[in-house]
Amino acid sequence: MPFLRSTAALAALFALPVAAAAQDFNAAPPNAPDQTPAFEGQTRAPVLADDIALETTVITDGLEHPWGMAQLPDGGWLVTERPGRLRIVSAEGALSDPIGGLPEISAGGQGGLLDVLIAPDFAETRRLWISYAAPAEGGNHTAVATATLSQDNATLENVQPIFAQVPVYDGDKHFGSRLLLDGQGNLFVTLGERSDVPIRDSAQQDDNHLGKLLRIDAMTGEPAEGNPDLGLPEIWAKGLRNVQAAALDGSGQLWTIEHGPKGGDELNRIEAGKNYGWPVITYGVSYQDEPINDGITQADGMEQPLYYWDPVIAPSGMVFYRGEMFPEWQGQILTGAMQGDHGLVRLQLDGDRVGGEGRHLQGIGRVRDVDLAADGAVMLLTDKPDGELVRVTRE
Repeated sequence: MPFLRSTAALAALFALPVAAAAQDFNAAPPNAPDQTPAFEGQTRAPVLADDIALETTVITDGLEHPWGMAQLPDGGWLVTERPGRLRIVSAEGALSDPIGGLPEISAGGQGGLLDVLIAPDFAETRRLWISYAAPAEGGNHTAVATATLSQDNATLENVQPIFAQVPVYDGDKHFGSRLLLDGQGNLFVTLGERSDVPIRDSAQQDDNHLGKLLRIDAMTGEPAEGNPDLGLPEIWAKGLRNVQAAALDGSGQLWTIEHGPKGGDELNRIEAGKNYGWPVITYGVSYQDEPINDGITQADGMEQPLYYWDPVIAPSGMVFYRGEMFPEWQGQILTGAMQGDHGLVRLQLDGDRVGGEGRHLQGIGRVRDVDLAADGAVMLLTDKPDGELVRVTRE
């Protein structure tokens, strides 16, 4: 049933004073105090002054660990739930029954039904893509399928798996996996390195998909034309940990934000054929406070992050703001935070450097995905057993 709930009364609580916010996130001690940034401004950018009062409206709740979303032409939203359900939330907040026809999904730990993406011509073709953890002999792996949504919105039709990560691994962590169209008929797919020691070291090897970013034909899954030579022909970049935030800027350039270990979340501007270092270099330590491998932060042939967080924000979901509702944010990065009640994180770019950071809606909970509505409102998914689709507007 429609659930629209305005939380204007809580907006003042969420819009913390700038001075308090500065103390909250730039004064916190790092997890890796002996590490130093490679250049000025690589971490702990100045806090952005912002006096915009925000209002949040819960469009619907009752979503079980929602993970990804895509806006439909009629103003509704396709939303994935990690346990293996795809639903539609209408513009008025009505929550549909689960959509049928999904492929078999391995739901457990961090795995399940993950991202969803619709074609630019969805109104005519009904074309969409989903990423998910798929069961396989010996464990599971991240997979991608394309399908069409039936005219009555009840089921997926013509389901065609187009990609499955190799190798299969018996684990429940670090599946990735954001999906983005590159505007040339190809699909970017972000993939995790499955977390465990020693398999995470496979992110540096060229015979597998672990810790890689792929560029494949969106319809067939074949390697995209013009990919670099990084071993397997579908690989676009390597040395990534677990990318769950990715977006194209106004020029079509791909950017990602990945989860670090304890410290070391990274913003990267992805270039074809580049090695982003994990787990050889990282601005973080293990969850046991031990160095990762040799504990170094720089190495020849490996890219430095444009920005990193220590302590982490646990980033998931990402957009470059383009809209009329918040002209002050035009061109800035918005990403969700799932750690430490940091809410919605905003980065102001100065070229390819971060010139300032702001945090909004602190206390809203784990923000798993971020998107923009057609009118420029910011849409959030909160990741919890009773998750919400939230609309953020000016008060």
